[in-house]
Amino acid sequence: MSAASGPAVALGIDLGTSGVRAAALAADGTLVDMASSPFPDAAAGRSPAAWRAGVGACLGELAARGALAAITGVAVDGTSGTVLAIDAGGAPIGDALMYNDPCPDRAVLDRIAASAPADSPARGATSPLAKAVHLSRRAGVHAIVHQADWILLQLGLAAPASDENNALKTGYDLAAERWPDWIEACGMDAGLLPEVKRAGAPLATVGAAGRALGLPDGCRYHAGTTDGCASFLATGAASIGDGVTALGSTLVVKLASAEPVDAADYGIYSHRILDFWLAGGASNSGGAVIRSLFDDAQVRAMTPLLRPDRPTGLAYYPLLRPGERFPVNDPAHAPRLAPRPADDVVFFQAILEGIAAIEASGYARLAALGGPPLCSVRTVGGGAANPAWTRMREAALGVPFLPSNSAEAAVGTAALVLAGKDRWP
Repeated sequence: MSAASGPAVALGIDLGTSGVRAAALAADGTLVDMASSPFPDAAAGRSPAAWRAGVGACLGELAARGALAAITGVAVDGTSGTVLAIDAGGAPIGDALMYNDPCPDRAVLDRIAASAPADSPARGATSPLAKAVHLSRRAGVHAIVHQADWILLQLGLAAPASDENNALKTGYDLAAERWPDWIEACGMDAGLLPEVKRAGAPLATVGAAGRALGLPDGCRYHAGTTDGCASFLATGAASIGDGVTALGSTLVVKLASAEPVDAADYGIYSHRILDFWLAGGASNSGGAVIRSLFDDAQVRAMTPLLRPDRPTGLAYYPLLRPGERFPVNDPAHAPRLAPRPADDVVFFQAILEGIAAIEASGYARLAALGGPPLCSVRTVGGGAANPAWTRMREAALGVPFLPSNSAEAAVGTAALVLAGKDRWP
């Protein structure tokens, strides 16, 4: 990012899987300062105490450098689907259930399957709603909150409040903008769930706990978002038809749409962010397939030898094992990695071409289901650094590839604060 033209006025806090990050942006969206606090180990990532300590460390670092003095708004993003039970004082009751934890009670999942709408994102083995129902049965529960909601409470927000993005997979009805009646049939006491606001909306003026951490008087809390939505915003994508591809262990595509795109069979649902909808899908293909076949040294050695101007024509569908949900919905969909050429470089290139073809098919699937045609792509994740692969993807997608402003979710959450200040002055 370019140098900021003024003091930081928006603060975004990201609760990631590996640690906490905080980004302070100027009014023009440029980065003023950033701090990070990695979790000491994987177990700490599950600990609310570690989340709180990480936030405190980041704010302490920014405050020491003077980056919080002019902050007027703060928001938090968290891992989508991480929930915890709290008592009347806001203290966690037992462990949190993380975004990728399955619900421990099969009967709860069965009740949701029988009661939730067929296209509800609250369905599935890792359903946040199912985990919320399970947690609500603990003794002394005053509220069930999402990870980002709890951090706002630690910053001094007086009562639990959430955002539409975090609440979506807990069953929140975006059309009616309320918790729906059917969640009671699933065993969830809706009175234990937080009030929900649109992502970016102001909630309240900062409390004593926030001031003690360096946030100034008059600073406002804003409803936050999920880490995935924040990462999209961080890239600078915001216009209808803008796409963001994450090239990590799996391939994830997200598309800004004028209308929601929902297709439960493909694992597709849409978040509302400001003036657009964010639709996305995740393939089982991606970097994990590459890592299963080549080590990092091999990938580094082969990358300069790739010939994107000479396609292999092998038409692979790279998967670790049978089964795909998006852009093909087939639990028995077979991997296609044959015939294998004698030359490992050609084999590697064919795998990259295959993933690029899946990416193109993913955006086409979103358009076929009601989304807009793809107009541009920004890329995040480790694969973004491979120029030869980028050329293959450009050929497959046929749209401009644009640079990402940032790959940091905390930057996207701070940008949401800036947009919210304009939308809800």
